[in-house]
Amino acid sequence: MEVRHDFTRTSERPLVLAIGFFDGFHRGHREIARRTLRIRRPGFRSGVLTFSNHPATHLRPGTEPSLISTPQERLDLFASAGFDECFFVRFDDRIATLEPQAFLDILVERLHVAGVAVGATFRFGHKRAGDTALMADYLARRNATFVGIEPIAQDGERISSTRIRALVAAGELARADDLLAGTGYEIRGPVEIGEGRGHALGFPTANLRVPQKLLPKDGVYSAVARYDGRDHAALVSIGTNPQFGGQRRTVEAWLRDFQQSIYGRELALRDLRWVREQRLFAGVGELIEQMQLDRAAVGYPAYG
Repeated sequence: MEVRHDFTRTSERPLVLAIGFFDGFHRGHREIARRTLRIRRPGFRSGVLTFSNHPATHLRPGTEPSLISTPQERLDLFASAGFDECFFVRFDDRIATLEPQAFLDILVERLHVAGVAVGATFRFGHKRAGDTALMADYLARRNATFVGIEPIAQDGERISSTRIRALVAAGELARADDLLAGTGYEIRGPVEIGEGRGHALGFPTANLRVPQKLLPKDGVYSAVARYDGRDHAALVSIGTNPQFGGQRRTVEAWLRDFQQSIYGRELALRDLRWVREQRLFAGVGELIEQMQLDRAAVGYPAYG
């Protein structure tokens, strides 16, 4: 997938475009992607226009949500959806002050857009003055296709990034994964050198560099760890390690039947499922006993 950080293209072939922030790339977002690809014609290219930063970081600094996906994860999801091009533009004053007409002119005159797909509630332009009715009328006059997609509901509630963030924050990862579809929620990053306590306790862990994204609530989770193309059953601890007076949130993974040293290599954690809260035990011995019991969550004998 070709990635650009401004409104320029190297090709003049007609473009069908999905527009949105697409945090998490959930089922509703995937429907927008699917409908975008459906309006392609022979010789057309497909693309997605999004922002590298959440608009609230510029419009209301300090109120922006913690995100489900990192920028790189979103790019990976767009590529896997089949888009040929991505306009990954920083939301700043230059974007925030664009009048709706000017934004639409950019789409048609600079990006050669022949079709657009957005969510039915999509707003754009300075002070969110533009809506889907304005966009549909403008594109019709320029002989371009417009598709507005109504929100998708599940269990009687609209699927949204906000809903999924609440589930992740509450540790309800099975429900979040169901709404995200595809790969579901994931934590990935390079393995760093930690305090070494896991080795001393008989549970050597891989300490991930904590990504700049929303993490589930503190606790112990079962998970699937992917390393070097292979999956491994894992236990994951998220939190401040209260037993040892920790102050910084960490993500530590113990991989079942795994003995390799993987410092500096990337590890990805998915299918996280709640096991128990992270808490302070009466002593290290009691902590080790609980860790032995935790192993049952990944199909390992508690005291094998």
